Amino acid sequence: MTQCLAKTRKVGGSIVVTLPKEIVESKKIKEGEIIEISVKKVRKDGFGILKGVGPFTAEDELTTHD
Repeated sequence: MTQCLAKTRKVGGSIVVTLPKEIVESKKIKEGEIIEISVKKVRKDGFGILKGVGPFTAEDELTTHD
């Protein structure tokens, strides 16, 4: 199983998550395919796994969609 951290964002009335390009390519995921996603919330304080990870920026969002 491949794991990654992703930030949610609101689009209309929905919450969306963008899959990183590396995962899309390694798993050969195509548009319109049905995939299974497990969801686990992480703590906001950044303790442990998120320690040292800065906030997402507009540039992060643009590079995700290359």
